[in-house]
Amino acid sequence: MTTRHAARRRTAAALAGVCALALALTACSGTTKDSTAKDTSNAGDAAKADPDAPLKKGLKLAFLPKQINNPYEKIVDEAGIAAAKEYGGTGKEVGPSDANASSQVSYINTLIQQRQDAILIAANDPNAVCGPLKQAMKKDIKVVAYDSDTAKDCRQVFINQASSEEIGRSLVQHLGEQIGYEGKIAILSATQNATNQNTWIEFMKEELKQPKYKNMRLVKVAYGDDADQKSFQQTQGLLQAYPDLKGIISPTTVGIAAAARYLSDSSYKGKVVLNGLGTPNQMRKYVKDGTVEQFSLWNPEELGYLGSYAAAALASGQITGAEGEKFTAGKLGEYTIGKDGEVILGEPTVFDKKNIDTFDF
Repeated sequence: MTTRHAARRRTAAALAGVCALALALTACSGTTKDSTAKDTSNAGDAAKADPDAPLKKGLKLAFLPKQINNPYEKIVDEAGIAAAKEYGGTGKEVGPSDANASSQVSYINTLIQQRQDAILIAANDPNAVCGPLKQAMKKDIKVVAYDSDTAKDCRQVFINQASSEEIGRSLVQHLGEQIGYEGKIAILSATQNATNQNTWIEFMKEELKQPKYKNMRLVKVAYGDDADQKSFQQTQGLLQAYPDLKGIISPTTVGIAAAARYLSDSSYKGKVVLNGLGTPNQMRKYVKDGTVEQFSLWNPEELGYLGSYAAAALASGQITGAEGEKFTAGKLGEYTIGKDGEVILGEPTVFDKKNIDTFDF
């Protein structure tokens, strides 16, 4: 996927504006920047960027995923930890075994006590983590959100996989083409509070308002909580409740794999279209046996790699998270920070029988 790096860098700034609406959807209620005593958390408030500053040696980074046993998050975090070695830093992954809204809070507090240089978090809930993350930033611990954002005043930078609008709308577009723009559809999401999931779903609903989808109807948004067995059961429940269901969109790697597993051994195989976000390695057998025609994702290794370098740039003073600042992310090249501290990795890839064997992650 390295051939798209140049295109990503050229489009990063332009796409950032498109995502502003998505970020606005995650606004944190309660405490705001104005209501805290001397909050130095956000980009450019107190410090100025020095783009010529070298990356500091010995930086300590901690990755805090939605849940520690999520295969997708493991790929992201391991790539970020490996990237830290390139610039002389160290990284680790810590986190809860469940994806509940408040499960990450105790880990943030521990990381503050450990005086990490940066915390990288895929937020389970935009509200629950805000308080401790602001405390971390007050202690000059840099905060980078990745995969699933916090409210914008609870971190300095958000590493977005791709344009949130593009992800949400494209999933509906792909499914619409597959089912001939007619029939009942459902969404199998992760948790009810997941920022990225909810943002994508809002754009899915917006896309469905277009005239060409007039004969398609979203009948249910189900939540598998990014747990394999629950996602499997939710898929079963959707098909029992709506036996004439034409398609399912699952914008979560855990959910789409569980749904594919259920469909592959059921009478619905080949009758119900499944689309969404998954990794090639977990979905390969379902593509090859005809359960799934196509699905999408970005390269999670590159997501973790970019997040690691963004955290290092923040901790080294190269950037503050202000719009327009630039930094170099190792082999991925230069990126530009967009509005509200957002950095976009690039465009998602569609995987099918023709290309799936060329990817290994």
